[in-house]
Amino acid sequence: MPIAPTSAPTVLTRATLKTVTADGVSVFYREAGAPDAPVLLLLHGFPASSHMFRELIPRLADRYRVIAPDFPGFGFTTVPAERNYVYSFDALARTTQAFVDALGLGRYALYVFDYGAPVGLRLAMAHPERVTAIVSQNGNAYEEGLGAAWAPFQRYWREPTQPNRQALREALTLETTRWAYTHGLARPDAVAPETYTLDAALMARPGNADIQLDLFLDYASNVKLYPAFQAYFRTAKPRMLAIWGKHDELFIPAGAEAFKRDNPNARVELLDAGHFALETHVDPIAAAIDRLLRG
Repeated sequence: MPIAPTSAPTVLTRATLKTVTADGVSVFYREAGAPDAPVLLLLHGFPASSHMFRELIPRLADRYRVIAPDFPGFGFTTVPAERNYVYSFDALARTTQAFVDALGLGRYALYVFDYGAPVGLRLAMAHPERVTAIVSQNGNAYEEGLGAAWAPFQRYWREPTQPNRQALREALTLETTRWAYTHGLARPDAVAPETYTLDAALMARPGNADIQLDLFLDYASNVKLYPAFQAYFRTAKPRMLAIWGKHDELFIPAGAEAFKRDNPNARVELLDAGHFALETHVDPIAAAIDRLLRG
């Protein structure tokens, strides 16, 4: 005789896939949740896209309107050739701001990861009144957070020569992308292979390598803005959670701890995870986000 379940199964709200024109760009994004719920804007990093949030979105969509766009040059956002887009972090921020305005998002919390941090923090500095809270998941804003893996990038910043540019093409390979997803994990096979395989395939599209190399060079502009980001933390004091994979060799835990120096409202949680902590710790991250936003 079958045994009846003691409770109804949890129903997860899956994201809908959409596009909107913003800043002359067709921005692809994922969205879930009630239109009138508090907004959580998820900003991905290199070399990923909104796909990295595929498991997080359903865990939060019953309480929040969760929105995750793909940046120009990433995922399924498309930039018309006639747009003559110049790829820089200022440009990514302008397009993201235009995306936010196109959707009419007057108030939102930010989840920033990797490249998403300098993009999201530009938005926060421009409109601090719009930002209700910030979750930084391995999203750096301090020089002490830059790990040894940044050495070839820093060399390129100091000497933007063709040999130094070509040396960074290794960062665009499937092998390096797999390393970013799995390094430091006790069980690297716990990461779904479609993650790094999709990222590598999208980076291999014609012309995309030069887009990424341009952004590698322009990342120096983010480091120059670190003092401005830190001044924003001191002035605005947003509710903040730095939740970090402690085995990340790109953005090391010292970058997480540094937030507390400038923002008394910053909390730090270190996870037994790598750079892409959502791949192995989506449930504790979702719970930590909910605690922050409810608090």
